[in-house]
Amino acid sequence: MKYEWLTVEEVADMLRLNTVTIYRWLRTNKLRGIKLGKEWRIKDSDLQEFLESHYNDA
Repeated sequence: MKYEWLTVEEVADMLRLNTVTIYRWLRTNKLRGIKLGKEWRIKDSDLQEFLESHYNDA
């Protein structure tokens, strides 16, 4: 399986959020990611799963 790995900055840009929010989600395990050295990477499928789990059906 091939994954696309996104940076915190890319995720923040996509969601129009501050990078601090993405880092907080990663540190509190709300969003899955991997820390490589000092950098975080988020699998595109993990981001999609995170967004779908927070989707409001109203």
